[in-house]
Amino acid sequence: MLYKLKKTGNKFVAMDPLPFVKVALEKELEDLMAQNLWDVLFESSALMPISQERPLQPEADIYALNEEGDLVLFELKKSHAQAGAVHQALRYCEKAARYRYDDLEQKLRAYLNNKDLKLQEEHQLEFQLERPLEKSKFNTKQRLIIVGSAVDSELAKNVEYWKSRGLWLDFVPYRIYEIAGEDYFEFFSLPYDMHSNPKDVKGVIFDTNKSYRSESIWYMCEGNRVAAFGGVKGIVHSLNKKDIVFLYHKGKGIIAAGEVKSDVREDKDEDALYRDLKWLTPVPQRGQSLKAMPATDVERATGLGFYWAKTMKPPFLNAEQAGKLLADLGKVLD
Repeated sequence: MLYKLKKTGNKFVAMDPLPFVKVALEKELEDLMAQNLWDVLFESSALMPISQERPLQPEADIYALNEEGDLVLFELKKSHAQAGAVHQALRYCEKAARYRYDDLEQKLRAYLNNKDLKLQEEHQLEFQLERPLEKSKFNTKQRLIIVGSAVDSELAKNVEYWKSRGLWLDFVPYRIYEIAGEDYFEFFSLPYDMHSNPKDVKGVIFDTNKSYRSESIWYMCEGNRVAAFGGVKGIVHSLNKKDIVFLYHKGKGIIAAGEVKSDVREDKDEDALYRDLKWLTPVPQRGQSLKAMPATDVERATGLGFYWAKTMKPPFLNAEQAGKLLADLGKVLD
């Protein structure tokens, strides 16, 4: 619930709950949630997406793997789900329980449009494992997360019923408010709805998108920008001016860092959104060997473990942590 605080002088004296809007949500909202699930809404969850719903196919909206190789299914529901929505999602989960390693690998290849990808290798890189997970360890467990409107009490009750029967199942509610003529979206991410304050200057490790577009590293480095593409391009809105961006190239490490200097800009030809950067370190050049600070050294320097599977890799750094990492990175790249 969202509350408006009322003051008398310098003291808060009352809390007025704001009504949320009961609207029939369109497909666009469902798509928006799917596009922002990994890097914005579930900031603190370590998940590797491997597939999204295909048109006219009886399957969940999103499939992902965790570090242990368990399969996590997301089913997104509109403001009032139809009767049997939970049973439908459970059927998707039952079907997914039969997926073999090869099935998951095929899903990943289709999702990333690369027929040569090896799931074991990608999973090892995403979670920075010392050795690849054995094929037999993939999909030994399944977890279902249903994302639905907080006004849909029947959906929430059905989820709680099956959860009480021992199923690995969760309900994540959202609400929509209209305030001063503008729409606001409230979301409750698992496990504790932990988010950094968007207004604070922060350091962000940001992926160069190697898995999708091999040339995107040069699009950023030669264009003096940080960029995101396609369905996830909206995540650049989560960056602010003066934030420090550390560009991370999969399989190498952090290759450069820069300060955000502009508002969000659009490149329709590349289906990209980006922000301009002022470089704070040397920048990679085509044809030259790629200097980088490996992920293990990044974690050692910061004392933090990062969710490498995401485009923006939480936890985000505060200004002091970003400054220290920048100094250590400079010694590697000079």
